[in-house]
Amino acid sequence: MMVDWTEKYRPTTLSEVRGNDSARDDLKRWAETWDEHREAVIVHGSPGAGRRSAAHALANDMGWDAIELNASDTRTKDVIERVAGEAAKSGTLVGGSGGRKLVIMDEADNIHGNADRGGARAVTRLVKEATQPMVLIANEYYDMSNALRNACREIEFRDVGKRSIVPVLRDVCRREGIEYEDAALSALAQKNSGDLRSAINDLQALAEETEVLTEDDIVTGERDTTEGIFDFLDDVIKEKGAEESLYAAYDVDETPDDLLNWVEDNVPKDYSGPELADAYDFLANADTWLGRVRATQDYSYWRYATDNVAAGVAAARRESKGGWTRYGPPSFWSKLGRTKGTRNTRDYVARKIAERSGCSMATARREVMPFLAAMVHHCKPRELTVAMAAAYDLEAEHVAFVTGSGEDTNKVADIVADAEEAKETAAVEHSGGAFEGQAEAADVAAESGNTATDETGEDVFVDEDEAKSASEKRDDAEDDDMQSGLDEFF
Repeated sequence: MMVDWTEKYRPTTLSEVRGNDSARDDLKRWAETWDEHREAVIVHGSPGAGRRSAAHALANDMGWDAIELNASDTRTKDVIERVAGEAAKSGTLVGGSGGRKLVIMDEADNIHGNADRGGARAVTRLVKEATQPMVLIANEYYDMSNALRNACREIEFRDVGKRSIVPVLRDVCRREGIEYEDAALSALAQKNSGDLRSAINDLQALAEETEVLTEDDIVTGERDTTEGIFDFLDDVIKEKGAEESLYAAYDVDETPDDLLNWVEDNVPKDYSGPELADAYDFLANADTWLGRVRATQDYSYWRYATDNVAAGVAAARRESKGGWTRYGPPSFWSKLGRTKGTRNTRDYVARKIAERSGCSMATARREVMPFLAAMVHHCKPRELTVAMAAAYDLEAEHVAFVTGSGEDTNKVADIVADAEEAKETAAVEHSGGAFEGQAEAADVAAESGNTATDETGEDVFVDEDEAKSASEKRDDAEDDDMQSGLDEFF
């Protein structure tokens, strides 16, 4: 079985890590001064930039044992606390520098979805309480929660440039006995600019098929999707007819949804008047077909959406379009990126309301949350805000979202703390209810003289009137539990 060259030639010390010299030095300083600050660090950047390799090389340089976890596989609260928590809070008996362990958590930015909020809170608490150094590796730094980012230091690894990739490829070729042309390595580095791991993988694949690596062997593979989409826009909006534009759509590595977004945002830059109106009619038809895909999961409807986006928009053109137009990514995408955190917070609150009230998330968002926002605006009245936070298990960011208050204010922090105390008190009271009920039943039975046999075979006294009363009370309690979340905390 052939060994993966990315693992075989993984750097063993930080000095062997190519590119990102500044980030590499920052990581070394973080480790050397860890006893002074005792903070975790988030190492983020694009895949293939050397983040994971640098973390393992750092552990080797420092003489620390390395323990790696993948957050996408261990994202639940219990697993994180059990596995990562034990590793981060305990040292080894022998070896290492003072028994140190370096806990490396890869894909740490994957712990941010609503379903994994327990895991996100567990990691945030873990990095604050850890007695061992931790490196969190992430692709998207700003996809991580504010609380987690604020609890860690941050180091960015930038894309590895072509000039740094070529020497690595040359060294691998020398060690593997591969003959090559300099132009071939240059072309391979250019093709994978920014991603050293991908360049090594491509080199290994090519080496299996040829004795001497030449520039002609560097196949570009699939079309670059960024250039491809701009070529497509030129074809549809300016140059080609309906049939040719449809064929062009087949060559672009984009879904019909994405094609619609690209064309919709850029067609007004060249079309106007009646032709723009016709183009939007076709785009509206495409959106209708895409809606049917979402509703039925029948992806055969995609073809009709593509027909309208490509052939339809091209057919709407009434005169030739010359010159160069600055096309750009859909503004809708950047808006989604800017509002992603807000939408996640909104959806978490809506889910909690829906679970507690027995309604849909859509109803919770449209009908319940606006009333909550009006009733507890700026956390007033305070008692009602605390009750809301306790009933729906809300954290500071959620309380701030509903009330319009600042997440970092003392007012919100105090409300969350009081809500936690209220939930603990309620849990204790509910846990004692069963025992209190048994004691009351025994007292009533002793007075009435009626007996029955319990599940252990012992005689117990039962009073029918009191039993009936207790049953009715339980029914009333169950009816109360069926009320909506709003009724409960009112």
